[in-house]
Amino acid sequence: EVQLVESGGGLVQPGDSLRLSCAASGFTFSASALTWVRQAPGKGLEWVSTIYTYRSKTYSASSLESRFTISSDNAKRTLYLQMNSLKPDDTAVYYCNTAQYWGQGTQVTVSS
Repeated sequence: EVQLVESGGGLVQPGDSLRLSCAASGFTFSASALTWVRQAPGKGLEWVSTIYTYRSKTYSASSLESRFTISSDNAKRTLYLQMNSLKPDDTAVYYCNTAQYWGQGTQVTVSS
């Protein structure tokens, strides 16, 4: 059974940093494409970033790549999203995804 469990969200102030984690199980983590997607209040899903763990190749939304960094630890079977210089517009539920599988999401709220 594929499981994706996100963590690391919370309430932060503008300009702060957060690192999200996604603990994965039930599939070959080291040979997968893993993605972060977010959904802001009242809006649709927005692609954030993807990593191909078998190539260590990453792709990120151009509007976010200067502040957000995706990475993975194959030994820990964990996906990460380092988010810096957070803005109120980054407020969203952040989801981890692989193929048709989704985690439950972790809430990130950026507010002063």
